[in-house]
Amino acid sequence: MGEQITFGPFCLDVGANLLTRDGAPLELRPQAVHALRALLEHTGRYLDYQEMIRTAWRGNVVSRHTVAVTVGEVKKALGEHGHWISYRPKLGYRLDVPQSDDLIRKGWHFWNRQSREGLEKALCCFERAAGFDAADFRAYEGIAASYLKLGTYGMRPPREMYARFLEAHERAVALGGLTPELRSDRAVGLQVFERRFAEAEAELLEARRQRPRTAKINATLALLYVSMGRFEEGLALTSKTQDAQGLWPVFPAAQALLRICLRRFEDAVALGKEAVDLHPYLHLSRAFYAQALEYSGRFEEALVEYRFAWTIYPGPTWIRALEAKCLAELRRFDDAWQILHWLQQTRQSEYVDAYHMALLLDALGNREEAIGELNRAVDENSALLCLMDVDPKLDSLRSDPRFRAIRKRAFGSGPATQPRVSKGWDCVAPRPGA
Repeated sequence: MGEQITFGPFCLDVGANLLTRDGAPLELRPQAVHALRALLEHTGRYLDYQEMIRTAWRGNVVSRHTVAVTVGEVKKALGEHGHWISYRPKLGYRLDVPQSDDLIRKGWHFWNRQSREGLEKALCCFERAAGFDAADFRAYEGIAASYLKLGTYGMRPPREMYARFLEAHERAVALGGLTPELRSDRAVGLQVFERRFAEAEAELLEARRQRPRTAKINATLALLYVSMGRFEEGLALTSKTQDAQGLWPVFPAAQALLRICLRRFEDAVALGKEAVDLHPYLHLSRAFYAQALEYSGRFEEALVEYRFAWTIYPGPTWIRALEAKCLAELRRFDDAWQILHWLQQTRQSEYVDAYHMALLLDALGNREEAIGELNRAVDENSALLCLMDVDPKLDSLRSDPRFRAIRKRAFGSGPATQPRVSKGWDCVAPRPGA
């Protein structure tokens, strides 16, 4: 592999005459690659016509019009970042990568950890980048993505996080246009926090049309199909894209979740194990693997995975709620109640997802409080509400006559998807000392 020059989301492989964005190749003819290389090697300095001829055309004389057209091709390939290349008569062309670039790189490094600490550090980097350059849409894109992830992962109050996401997302779009990445993030918001599935699908299909090779968009679309109960389409999409995109961290976890919602628990165990082997420190992989084990009757193994997930990523308190629910399934009620008390105390100082609290309380036999928590989940706009129609963890509560009213509050007047047959592991446990 030859010399590589990385800038923003791009990488120029000089030896291969190849420009990529986020790993996906962009169409750019060799001469335009040479022009881009010349500008990159003199970043921040103007190159006049003679210098462009000498460096990019190797001394071969071409017209000024040819130079302008070639640089125009480069700007077009850079998309919304094309404004990084400027032109001034008598001075020539200049490529300026914003000062915020290093902070944005660092921010995405932290963001990719997928932990609460990593996301909060990422948010700090992106906000500092916005302070350096308030016109750099990438800083606001990162801010929006951080708030979205903190909300969808149940690490911070979802209503607050979504409001902040929308504000930062609007700013990013105003500065850089509606890129496929920003369109995809907006679709996640429409799916998870607004439950407007048809609009989310339209946005994702358009984003995929613009960037068909992006694993994130395809995985997000597959998860949307899970929420909609369109499992066959989700299966077809994951099967079609697995070979090319299966190594993207959330993709294997999405495959496991799809099988869990299909009630194909043994398949989910196999895929969950594969997801854990590929990405052992992603808490979603561990959590979905644990759920698959639990629904397959392998409770002790599930407990090991829940505890490991909490050890490596102590941010999402819902992992502890799932651990306690699993303990209740094993009729280890004292241990389950101990975790419940811890969650109730933790709630006084930080966000604890009410959706998972409802699951735990129901497993402990407290249906009234479980229904109250499910209503609270709607009030707080829990990210898991988008799965209300398909999540097997809700099968017991879904049979309660009050469930339909709660579902209507979350979704509106549309009918709920008919639940499939579950394992039927309802267990009623008396509270210790009651």
